[in-house]
Amino acid sequence: MRISTSTNLSRQEAAALAEQVHAGGGLVVFTNGVFDLLHPGHVRYLADARALGDALIVGVNSDRSVRENKGPSRPINPEHERAELLAALRCVDGVTIFDEATPQAVIAAIQPDVLVKGADWSADGIVGRDIVEARGGRVVQVELAKGFSSTNLIQRVRGS
Repeated sequence: MRISTSTNLSRQEAAALAEQVHAGGGLVVFTNGVFDLLHPGHVRYLADARALGDALIVGVNSDRSVRENKGPSRPINPEHERAELLAALRCVDGVTIFDEATPQAVIAAIQPDVLVKGADWSADGIVGRDIVEARGGRVVQVELAKGFSSTNLIQRVRGS
């Protein structure tokens, strides 16, 4: 059951959504990323994340933070379009855009029960782990679907 239909929740709205889920006895799952060119690997990852709780909130890097992290040629799609595509997925209950280099402040505001990242992240490199584990939550590293990558897709389209 979808909890939110908004394509882009403010940080306060995302925190309120999490409070609503917690008040009903549910588990809030959080993950984040760029999600520049949505592909089946993203969809599978998000579905796996959602299966770990009762609501999935996705943090999306702002255009500015993507350029800071990935260089001036990214993102391909603007932040509001990326958020809209994610919000349209049945497994996503809310999307919030963050402008910081990391999602630490968003995680602190939302207080998820489960923090999900790809298995390609080192356990001690997962931002927000301290916040989630301090309140008794858990961090889950999800295996990524082989053969899918926005970077590879962009290179393929550009003929590189």
